[in-house]
Formats: sequence, structure tokens, C-alpha cells
Amino acid sequence: MINYISTRGGVHSKEGPQSFEQVLLAGLAPDGGLYVPESWPQLDLAALRGKSYIEVAEAVMFPFVEGSIERADFRGILEETYSADIFRHPDVVPLHKLRDDLYVLELFYGPTIAFKDVALQLLGRLFDHVLIKRNERVTIVGATSGDTGSAAIEGCRHSDHVDIFILHPKGRVSDVQRKQMTSVNAPNVHNIALDGTFDDCQNMVKAMFNDAEFRAEMNLSAVNSINWARIMAQIVYYVSTTLALGEEVSFVVPTGNFGNVFAAYAARQMGLPIKSLTVATNANDILARFFESGEMVAKDVHPTLSPSMDIQISSNFERYLFDALGRDAEKLNAFMNEFKDSGKFSIPDFDGDFTAHRCDDVGTLEIIKKIHGETGYVLDPHSAVGMAAALEVKDGGPVVTLATAHPAKFPDAVEKAIGERPKLPDHLSDLMDREEFVTDQPNDLEAVQDFIRSTS
Repeated sequence: MINYISTRGGVHSKEGPQSFEQVLLAGLAPDGGLYVPESWPQLDLAALRGKSYIEVAEAVMFPFVEGSIERADFRGILEETYSADIFRHPDVVPLHKLRDDLYVLELFYGPTIAFKDVALQLLGRLFDHVLIKRNERVTIVGATSGDTGSAAIEGCRHSDHVDIFILHPKGRVSDVQRKQMTSVNAPNVHNIALDGTFDDCQNMVKAMFNDAEFRAEMNLSAVNSINWARIMAQIVYYVSTTLALGEEVSFVVPTGNFGNVFAAYAARQMGLPIKSLTVATNANDILARFFESGEMVAKDVHPTLSPSMDIQISSNFERYLFDALGRDAEKLNAFMNEFKDSGKFSIPDFDGDFTAHRCDDVGTLEIIKKIHGETGYVLDPHSAVGMAAALEVKDGGPVVTLATAHPAKFPDAVEKAIGERPKLPDHLSDLMDREEFVTDQPNDLEAVQDFIRSTS
């Protein structure tokens, strides 16, 4: 059975190692750190060849939940999560070949047509299973740059044991992203449009978790990628893709919050033969700059055509940095406190596990147009940022870039690039006509906490 430790306290955390059940419900560790497994389980790839996505998911994830969920119960949760009723493709995450050795991993067949569904449909069911067993109720508070919010709401809207509050930056998500969140009319779902950036939303959520009195009063839990269960679920599609191709793969991951690409790193730690990992960023390129220079320097966030990546504080980077520093929590704390105080830190001669690439809005539109013209394939702007990086990978062998959203989620950018407006899938065809349910709030912690208290 695998237990979990905090990046801020390591094995010396006052709380001691935690079980999966505790980590699932807590989200953020009490000391402000992120939970990571004490050790990485190892994959038996030979035993997984030819298996279905659900079978691979069970093998990859069960070691992380063992001791908290019975295997038969976990298999039942997986079968419900990755069913044809939830995901609109029999392969769940199909692999699309563009040309020799260049592939797109399509992660947008869930209810909200973005990659977050793969983890959050599972997370909602894990919450239900554990909360029913414990006869408890939680208040979920999350921040979104666009996709996490709608996927989290879809994963939790039917739960009798969860109240969910999602903060998004007002005016800084696409119309489709906003409507997917705000058009859900359920008594336990609450949308907050915050007057600020995504980083403001994320900082406010962290502040609420670090407020011990408020956290206990509301029994807070998290669905953001700070929740380990999100990372755990994302590891699976790197394994299933590598098995499908039958050889070492170079993965390119468009990322803002670093959760998706950390899952790839985790898969590698579990023994998956990954040739290279490339972090693809837009003009908000803090991660690209770090992997080039060893300097993490926050700058102003600039709105782009790929808004889910408009981030300067990549919360999951802390998990990677903890490992990269030899799991030295004292060093990790020093760097994170320096970054909090000054907006920067430096690690001279840092030898990371990733290469990095940046693509601005002009380049994003050019890539969408280029790939469509050459192959007829339509990329959303986030996936185009990844494709720009993928075209630069010269490792030899298959290169897989992640398509993190359906192009219809960002129709304005796609139409600007190719002159055609992508259509929403049938299940969302009336989305723009649906009524919205949302509350505007100032960028003020006390005001938002008061709203949550009064609404739960």
C-alpha cells in the first residue's frame, strides 16, 4: 500500500504519511504543500499489452488507492467512469496519426470536450464512494482558467455529498468555457466570476485552504490539479499510448499548471520508456524560461488565444521541484517562500527532465492553418501550441502531442486561422442558448469566504 507525504514536510510532516482516502478529501496538505506518493510503483508493461483502457487504468492506478478502496469497487468505478455513456469514443482517448511518426492524442471525448474530463469524471465518483462510506459532506473550492471548472462541475453536479464553488477570472475565459460552467443549474453548483486573473483565483483558493479555521468550518476539499487523484488518472493515457505504439515515445504537452506534464513525468518514474518530454507554453512562458535558464521569474499574465495556459504560477511544478531537489522539503520550502516573496528564484546549473518551447498567438494561428491545410485536421489553440513544439522534436521515433480540447471550444481563434467555425458536438449544440447561473465577486478573500459560508 502506498502512502503520501507533503512536499513541504517530506517524511517529517507532523501529520505523518497519509492514505489515499485522506489525500483525496484534503487536496492540499495542511502545511500548504502538495501530496506525492512516498514511492513510485513500477509498471509491468508486458502484462498490459493488448489490454483495454479500463484494464490499463486499473493496473496503473490501483496501487495508489490500495488500502482505501477495494479492488472490485475500484474496477466498478472505472467501468462507470470510462463508459460509452460518458466518453464518446470506444478508445476513450484515441490516437490520431497525422503523418509518419507524428500523432495527436485526442483527450476531448468527455462531456466538456477537454482533457480535464479524463480525470474529473473519475474524481467525482471517487468522492462519492469515499464520502458515502464516511457519511460526510465536503465543500469543494476550485480555480479554473477555463476547462477545469466545467469538468469539475460535470463530475460533481449529481453528488449529494458535495457543494462545489468554482472561481474563474471574469472575462478571461472563452464564451464556450464560461457557458459550460455557468449554464449548469444544480443546487450544489456555484460559479464565481472573480475580478482578476487566473493566478488571483488560484491564490485565493490556496489562501482558503491555508486558513485553518475556514478550512475546518467548511470541510474544504479540492478538485484542481493540486489533488493527487487528478494526476493519478492522467498517468494512464501516457501508458496506454506507449503500449499502442509499442516503442519509446516523445511526448509534447501544452501546459500551464504543469499537472498534465507532471503525470507524464510520474509515468516515467513508474518505468514507462519515454524518450523525451517537451513542455509547450504560449506567450506566458515562465516554464519555458525556467527550463532554459534555471530561473523562475513571474511576469504579468497576458491574455492569449490559449487562455487555459495564461498562468504564471504553475502549482504542480512544486511536485516536480520536490523530486528534483532530492525530496528535500527544507530546500523546497526555501525556494517556494522566495518565490512567494519576490516572484522569482534561481537554481544555477539546473539539469531538468524536460525541454521547452514557446508559441505566441501569431504562431498559434499559423500552426492551426498549416496543419489544416496539409492534413485537414483542426487543432484548438492549446493543441496548436503543442503542435508547434512537436514539429521541432528531432528525437527519431514517434512524437505524440496532446490535443487538450475540441476546436469548437475556441471557435473564434479557429475561425480566424482557417476561415471556418467548428461546430460543437451534438450534446452541446444548444449551449450558447442556455441560461447562466453565476455570481460576480471582487478579488477579496473575505468577501468570497463570506459568500461561500452563506451559500453552502
